[in-house]
Amino acid sequence: MINLKPLYSKLGLVICLFCLGPLSFADTSAYQVCFTPGQDCTGLIVKQIDAAKNNIWVQAYSFTSYQIGDALVRAEERGVNVQIIMDKSNFEPGAHGSAQYLLRHGIKIWNDYQLNIAHNKVMIFDNDIVETGSFNFTYAAQNHNAENVLIINSPQLAQDYLSNWTQRQKLSVAVQP
Repeated sequence: MINLKPLYSKLGLVICLFCLGPLSFADTSAYQVCFTPGQDCTGLIVKQIDAAKNNIWVQAYSFTSYQIGDALVRAEERGVNVQIIMDKSNFEPGAHGSAQYLLRHGIKIWNDYQLNIAHNKVMIFDNDIVETGSFNFTYAAQNHNAENVLIINSPQLAQDYLSNWTQRQKLSVAVQP
């Protein structure tokens, strides 16, 4: 018979951590969480983009948020290296995504076209902080859907995500403006 008690104990701790609500790194917390509807997850992501100093690596399935797009452009304009891998759906005829806007502002973008969908929703900030969760970078995610954002301050985790970003980038094709 398998003893599931240790598993239930760990699962309860994880669930309890997520019940705490949004926390601030200023309070020396290792993570922040945000949920829609009801919380400003777009604003939380924009705040993190605005705080970046060196680089932002992005993987996006759907990207239509003007606020997040504008924040990435501001980051690029202040000298932050912004690079994005997007799902192929962002480049299909009639797509209403942010890809062309970001390209026009000098942001490097790759089309992750080989898989059925590239469903990642990730940002890596300054090789230290990871933003992930179910939240697409869209108006709908903020205003119409039940979504979550998790921002984790962990250089080791950031390196793991950056390694995956690099693998996906090598399998993607650069998009020209």
